[in-house]
Amino acid sequence: MEPGFLLSGRYRVEEPIGRGSQSTVYRAHDELLQRQVAVKVFRNDADDLERTRQQGQEVRILAGMSHHALVTLFDAGADLSDPDVRLTYLVMELVRGPDLRHRAAQGPLSTAHMAVIGHDLADGLSYMHHHGIVHRDIKPANILLVDYSNEDRRPRAKLSDFGVAVLQAESRVADEGGTSGTPAYLSPEQAAGEPAGPPSDIYSLGLVLLEGLTGRMAYPGAPIQSAVARLLEDPQIPEELAPMWVALLTSMLARDPSARPAAREVALALRQEVINGAARHRLDESPTATDEEGRMRAVERYRILDTPADGAFDRIAGLAARLFSVPVAIVSVVDHDRIWFKAHHGTEVTEIGRDPGLCASAILQDEAWIIRDATTDPRTLTNPLVAGEFGLQFYAGVPLRTPDGYNLGTFCILDRTAREFTDEDTRMLEDLAAIVMNDLELRLQSREAIAR
Repeated sequence: MEPGFLLSGRYRVEEPIGRGSQSTVYRAHDELLQRQVAVKVFRNDADDLERTRQQGQEVRILAGMSHHALVTLFDAGADLSDPDVRLTYLVMELVRGPDLRHRAAQGPLSTAHMAVIGHDLADGLSYMHHHGIVHRDIKPANILLVDYSNEDRRPRAKLSDFGVAVLQAESRVADEGGTSGTPAYLSPEQAAGEPAGPPSDIYSLGLVLLEGLTGRMAYPGAPIQSAVARLLEDPQIPEELAPMWVALLTSMLARDPSARPAAREVALALRQEVINGAARHRLDESPTATDEEGRMRAVERYRILDTPADGAFDRIAGLAARLFSVPVAIVSVVDHDRIWFKAHHGTEVTEIGRDPGLCASAILQDEAWIIRDATTDPRTLTNPLVAGEFGLQFYAGVPLRTPDGYNLGTFCILDRTAREFTDEDTRMLEDLAAIVMNDLELRLQSREAIAR
């Protein structure tokens, strides 16, 4: 198609920006709405019924989805201006930025960048899987990067090319026609010609994340050699990666699909890494004036570090233990390097190091932090409280937040068995945390009134 061609009297085609075996993607200008778009034009063959079916499937899938990490469909149609050539096309948002394949060719990405990119993709996959859709072709070339802010140089990610995506109910039928996807990023079940469900997308995403962190493809080589290799051996995950990354990638790249985490769990783990990375960045960037220092000034203002055990808080912790039927309930205050238990029902421990303590992660949240099964949650797989003698399996913590927005510590409950935790349970725990915080606020106001 020549530049300048007016598709369906509306889309002025410019230069090609991507090519595949069945289509070409062009930059184009929407003459009606006066905006830049991407137009995917299919290579049509009236006798190829399978290709026609796939095109229709892609349109239906894209039309039914709306998520920040998935390329948005604007329009679809067919240009009939030439009776001898039928041009069917999709009109999508134009993502200004490279795909991950071109970006990765420049070398490994930082763990901060990969956490942001991975979170976006896992969040998008969680949305797709919830709606019964399996992508089946997760690879760097299908991941578009876009920078939304000049202040944040970490690119965000959008998943594209849904040409081989299927509804889960149709996955077995679709796979009977042969293996779908790109050999280097196939899951073991795809390589074996078996149906690909949501865990298949998780495996492929794990390969993409691993490649982004290391700069090396896990299964290079000719298509057959690459596809068969993953049936024989697991990918090499460098030990020098942070424990969180090793644990997460190991679980995502398990050969058994049932052993892989769901997309939502992956998204939560990477969101936590993004939060932790941002906190580390702020501390490194401005060691003399940080949010953490403001938080610690708030802790000092409320005078709750060097104070004796508090009977009122003990009673609230005991009430929480009975309400939720858990053995341990704690009111914690997070110090620079320690977590102090101001009330500790069900345990004689009064303090713990900040690094292994889950309360240190909970205070970084804007909402309740729930770990329903710590032995399978990527956020806590390597935590000493989970892997060690204590045997923690469940944690729910709500930040104790001051009126000016600082999190002093948490109100949390723990259990040694995994358990469900409903929205109603969360609201109840938040109410108990509010009682603790209201009491602290009244004490502060009383001291200030006396001082005046």
